[in-house]
Amino acid sequence: MSKGFVIWLTGLPASGKTTIARQLEIRLKEIGRQVEVFDGDEVRKNLSSDLGFSKEDRKLHAKRVAYVSKVLARNGVVAVVALISPFREFRDDARNQIDDFVEVYVKCSVEACAKRDPKGLYKKAASGEIKNLTGPQEPYEEPVNPEVTVDTERFTVEDSVKRILSTVLELGLLPQ
Repeated sequence: MSKGFVIWLTGLPASGKTTIARQLEIRLKEIGRQVEVFDGDEVRKNLSSDLGFSKEDRKLHAKRVAYVSKVLARNGVVAVVALISPFREFRDDARNQIDDFVEVYVKCSVEACAKRDPKGLYKKAASGEIKNLTGPQEPYEEPVNPEVTVDTERFTVEDSVKRILSTVLELGLLPQ
């Protein structure tokens, strides 16, 4: 059985996490890997619908995702997590729990994310309709030492995916 691992994509809403995660899924499946993608919205709806957006609730949500990802990785699956996970503490907890953990900072300015705004979240935050959007209203702590940083304002999705896969290869998590 192939060794599983976790690719944890963190960044602001609309930075490109889910888009990159879906392309990673395609590329990893092409080379015969079992892959599960954990999209923040989808996972929250199905795994953490009982939680809100307080720091404690966000922490518990990240803990749940980390646990499920760890179990999958332990069983040979590549878990690709696309989760804002705004606090370093949350990501550090996941890293400490998961043996083969690759943190990917999906870097993008608040301004560029607000221009993309596919779900209209930044508009809702600006109008006061929502009050806890990470970035413009709530803090986001950039990773200090991620395995990979992809700047989605400067690089294409394909370039970002190549960079992530190259790092995964360098770390010995995929065969050459």
